[in-house]
Amino acid sequence: MKALLLTGPSQLELTDFPTPTFGDDEVLVRVHACGICGSDIHGWDGSTGRRRPPLIMGHEASGEIVAKGPRVTQWHMGDRVTFDSTISCGTCRFCQNGQINLCENRRVIGVSPIEYKQHGAFAEFVAVPDRILYRLPDTLPYDQAAMIEPVSIAVHAVQRITIKPTDTAVVVGSGMIGLLVIQALRWAGAKQVIAVDLAENRLALARQLGATHTLNPTTTPDIPAEVAQLTAGLGADVSLEVVGITSTVNLSLAVLKRGGSCVLVGNLSPKTQDFPLQAVVTKELTVVGTCSSAGEYPLCLNLIAQGVIDVKPMIETVAKLEDGAEWFTKLSAKDGGKYMKVILEP
Repeated sequence: MKALLLTGPSQLELTDFPTPTFGDDEVLVRVHACGICGSDIHGWDGSTGRRRPPLIMGHEASGEIVAKGPRVTQWHMGDRVTFDSTISCGTCRFCQNGQINLCENRRVIGVSPIEYKQHGAFAEFVAVPDRILYRLPDTLPYDQAAMIEPVSIAVHAVQRITIKPTDTAVVVGSGMIGLLVIQALRWAGAKQVIAVDLAENRLALARQLGATHTLNPTTTPDIPAEVAQLTAGLGADVSLEVVGITSTVNLSLAVLKRGGSCVLVGNLSPKTQDFPLQAVVTKELTVVGTCSSAGEYPLCLNLIAQGVIDVKPMIETVAKLEDGAEWFTKLSAKDGGKYMKVILEP
């Protein structure tokens, strides 16, 4: 099969690669679409250490079943599917409790840390366990279905806290996940959603997708004061941080009212950040982490199919697999942030 192989830091080669073998409880999926994730970019350049070459990356995918193992009974050839990016074991204490994202034996498709290598979906075929498959709605195109993984991250993050109809929520970071979080917050019932970002084009898209207010720190230097003004001096009920650096984490906590809640979604390097401990303690803030998703795929597929969450404006382009290396270079450049989701078609 043709595959986009990571052969070294910032080196991708379109190559012939053995078609994956599959186990008794696995299926072989012909990949129709696979999105380039931000984590793929940081793995491609070697900065995270979680994409050790040689490796086929790619975990945001959709396709059709073309072969299956003898123990697979609920799926058939030709079924249109997507699959969780996490391969959970299904048997550990966390899996048994429904927390598959916290699985003790967790593997991520298209990832290769020191502990394991799991080839991904920047290829014509990928083999996955049948327990992580989800059926696509008939009307959902493959390219939009490849967006299900980032949508599930946003929905899982929003569901980590309780959203009330009177709530004001601040989303710090209006990249792709941030824009999905904005839509998930409106679905969850938030009265006001305030988007914060440095890029005006992203803020414009945030307004289009449901943000009631947008703030740019370059033109509004005191974001907490502006949020207070929009909330009768109180501050936001909840905030979601979708960048992962010290300044944005601190801002996400600073905009909150006393007793407010912050969900930390962003996860950029370095691994540690300065943290305003005294503010969290004296304002009795609730700080919640969120990791991946935990079974929200069916809900998210319905939200996309029904148009409640619109992924189309976030698809920058659908390109051929052979153009993948060029797109990785573009997305990693200084101005790479101007692009949204790039989806590759093997």
